[in-house]
Amino acid sequence: MQVKQLPSITLTGLKVRTCNADEMNSGTAKITELWQKFGEKHGQQLTKNTKTYGVYTNYESDVTGEFDVIACCDDLSIGDQKSVKVTTEAGSYLVFNGTGEMPDAVIDLWGEIWQYFSSDDCRFTRTYSCDYEYYKSADEVEIAIAVKE
Repeated sequence: MQVKQLPSITLTGLKVRTCNADEMNSGTAKITELWQKFGEKHGQQLTKNTKTYGVYTNYESDVTGEFDVIACCDDLSIGDQKSVKVTTEAGSYLVFNGTGEMPDAVIDLWGEIWQYFSSDDCRFTRTYSCDYEYYKSADEVEIAIAVKE
């Protein structure tokens, strides 16, 4: 992991509101279904040059509160009336990298992130403003967590 100054990015995609407690229960989880809908609706339009993201924003509070998740990409032309636009915040992010089969690699990486931020020797404080997953390839992901420096 490393701290990076990242620019804002404008993206388009589909949104749900959820919380971590709901995502731990298959009966109330929404993120998997969100990605399935995004793939069904936009998968054919994505090219090898399209960058795909999962954006977490509009946090109610911290890891216990609700937040928006947007399954999205940088191709603004794929949007329609059900799509939302989101612009990530420019700023300091702690970037974690993961590889492996999706979605397991993402789930495992989030586990590492939660463990890191809950450890006593964590040097950073999350801002709970905007975090995002960037899918670099079919088996590689970066997760950028907004932090105070």
